[in-house]
Amino acid sequence: MVYKHLQDVTAFLAGDATHIREVLHPDKEAVDINYSLAFATLEPGMASLPHVIRESVEVYIITEGHGTAFIGGEERVLLPGVVLAIPAGVEQFVRNEGSGPLRFWCIVSPPWRAENESVSPVVE
Repeated sequence: MVYKHLQDVTAFLAGDATHIREVLHPDKEAVDINYSLAFATLEPGMASLPHVIRESVEVYIITEGHGTAFIGGEERVLLPGVVLAIPAGVEQFVRNEGSGPLRFWCIVSPPWRAENESVSPVVE
């Protein structure tokens, strides 16, 4: 069994520029699951960098805020309660359109691994 409180998981700035709390990952703890689970936060006016997760499906579950997801050239509004499944190999990024934080759960199956993700460079 793994038992955690979200606030006890240290946040870090991920390669796509979101603040991530990696809650569960089968490579890092004794849990027999075929996915990884993280909690993401984007501050107002911020956007994640365009990225592709080549071999994994990613699911977002929005818990707070308002934003827009850009998935393979399509746009979707993000509000609390929205669930968004992103196919493997599709470019994606999220922009916070609200006045408060945009917060969401990220489920990646098979589990997220750095070698499976490519992040587009920042264009100035």
